[in-house]
Amino acid sequence: MDASVDAGLRTFMLGVYSKLTIGIAIAGILAFVAGTVPAVRDLVFGTPLYYVVMFAPPVLIIGSMFFMKNPSPTGSAILYWAIVATVGLGLGVYFALAQSNMSVTTAGGISQSFTYMTIAKAFFITASAFAALSLWGYTTKRDLSAIGSFAIMAIWALFAVAIIYMILPAIGLIEHSGPMEWIISGGFAMLSAVLVAWQTQGLKEGYYAFAGDQRGMAVMTNWGALNFFIMFVNMFRFVLMLLASRD
Repeated sequence: MDASVDAGLRTFMLGVYSKLTIGIAIAGILAFVAGTVPAVRDLVFGTPLYYVVMFAPPVLIIGSMFFMKNPSPTGSAILYWAIVATVGLGLGVYFALAQSNMSVTTAGGISQSFTYMTIAKAFFITASAFAALSLWGYTTKRDLSAIGSFAIMAIWALFAVAIIYMILPAIGLIEHSGPMEWIISGGFAMLSAVLVAWQTQGLKEGYYAFAGDQRGMAVMTNWGALNFFIMFVNMFRFVLMLLASRD
């Protein structure tokens, strides 16, 4: 029985990782197309579609908390792929900057220069760190629930700070700050790293709780892949920010 349960757990976790891998691959393809194909680049970044791409992921995530109290496999899958698509298109800005071979300066004064090699390095560093963190979460005997709960609260608090930081300079109350940009981006990355291990352990526990419930397992696979995808992107953006910074 133990052997069959372990085999089932491995199959379940591989299902989550497979969906995550496909999602990352699709997001990468969409990012490359959006950043390098002129017609697509102009459509995504030169029309009101840009605002859809920018705001759709957080709106979908927050909206799902209210409208998906009892999510179905189909509904959770649609949510996952919608976020993968919009995030992927948004990441196309990095490929556009790499193709144009130009340096940019953020609102806070951080000078950055992107190349295809920088993007590739950031991806492999992020993938390696993600794999190590997830492996640790899978194998550790330590209960990560307290750490995970704290990280969840902290990431929502940081999200609120990021929103405020976007609004206040726009209305002239404060000025943009480079250190603040580093703190916000680094905070999302560090908290996401903690959540990778916590989420992995949570998926294991969820498997034992929902084993035999095919509907629950399907939903949990989609949610697991979605959470992992968001954490991966948060970590990737910060690593890319570090590698591209010229300060």
